[in-house]
Amino acid sequence: MHKTTTYIGVFLLFILLILIRFFENELFYDPYLIFFQNDYLYIDSPRREVFKVTAFTTLRYAMNTIISLGILYLFFKDKSVIKFSAIIYSVAFAVLILLYLYFVSNPKQEQYYLFFNMRRFLIQPIILILLLPAFYYHKLKN
Repeated sequence: MHKTTTYIGVFLLFILLILIRFFENELFYDPYLIFFQNDYLYIDSPRREVFKVTAFTTLRYAMNTIISLGILYLFFKDKSVIKFSAIIYSVAFAVLILLYLYFVSNPKQEQYYLFFNMRRFLIQPIILILLLPAFYYHKLKN
């Protein structure tokens, strides 16, 4: 693939990640979006439908993961990077969704800050932000 095409592809995939974030209110059912924008440490957890909020969080994680894997592929053009990243994303999802379900099912005010930060890994492409420099550094070392 030509370098210009690769750069355009990476740029477009990053735009997709930005669009997911920009239209999050329209695309996903998530009462925690407004909750965490307010002074959440001092108010009660919002009313929510556990299955629905979990399903939409899973959908958002899947969308971010697919786009992130595309970015990683275009950056490194190495299938082993994609396989390893897919394993990382899968394990992270399994752990994070269990924690997410715990916090959604048992909201406690003293745990809101932990829930807020843990939830960010599910709804934002933070894992991509960690993997890109790690793989780049690994590539430079080899």
